[in-house]
Amino acid sequence: MIKKLDQMFDALKNQDRKKLVAAWANDAHTIGAVSEAIDKGIVDGILVGDQQVIKQTCESEGIDIGKFTIMHVDSDVEAANKSVEMVANGDGDVLMKGLLSTDKYMRGILNKEYGLLPPKGILSHVTVIQNPKYHKLLVVGDVAVIPQPDLKQKVAITNYLIHAAKSLGVEKPKVAAISASEQVIADLPSSSEATILAKMSERGQIKGGIVEGPLALDLAVDKASAQVKKIDSEVAGDADCLLFPNIESGNVFYKTSTKLSDTELGAVVAGAKVPAVLSSRGDSTQTKLYSIALAALMSK
Repeated sequence: MIKKLDQMFDALKNQDRKKLVAAWANDAHTIGAVSEAIDKGIVDGILVGDQQVIKQTCESEGIDIGKFTIMHVDSDVEAANKSVEMVANGDGDVLMKGLLSTDKYMRGILNKEYGLLPPKGILSHVTVIQNPKYHKLLVVGDVAVIPQPDLKQKVAITNYLIHAAKSLGVEKPKVAAISASEQVIADLPSSSEATILAKMSERGQIKGGIVEGPLALDLAVDKASAQVKKIDSEVAGDADCLLFPNIESGNVFYKTSTKLSDTELGAVVAGAKVPAVLSSRGDSTQTKLYSIALAALMSK
């Protein structure tokens, strides 16, 4: 089981290289991350962007431009559309966001003519967090795409979390459906829906993992809290995955983890025909590299 993000690189050594297409890859962090991923043998990289800017960035960063395939476009919107079209045509196994906004990136993925969303598909953001205060990696969602997921969307998110955890070598991922309390509160949607998800898992309607809920966050990640509150659960204190009830709670957890803790992470959009790297434009080269590795692990 992969317990540290950098262990993903070793896990990928025995797999075939993935073809990565990076949209509007003009910035040093994106180019640097793709360059390192190429050097580690994870991907072959196609940079879709302004060829002159890419050349200047490579020169200033001391990166050999010859290791990439360059596809010139004139704008970020054109880059998103061209990158998605290439992946849809089989010229890429992984998509990556470069120096363009998330809404333009997502619009490309959702393009009705050649987009990457399967019929009746649901896109969701999956983040893998390495927090030094927790004993293993945490797979969390949704922190960036679905504002207020309904029960059907929560089932999809749960399945994506389980798939990501299994890609990291977790045999039977433990999913905590988060609410404000471990008590079932009928008037609180996050509580009642967490209860339904747990029962669906128990009856095999959600496969591959164990879903427990509702669980407050302290119970999900702290065995001592579970013991004090006398909660007998396989998941409590040992969760592999955290399913958040809405984007507010998930995003606050994500940003608290990154800004107030020595946390590393990788992030992708799941539910498309291929994994799509989705990190912030301001994220570090290391975060983008971890995101590429996660996408490569989750790629079929």
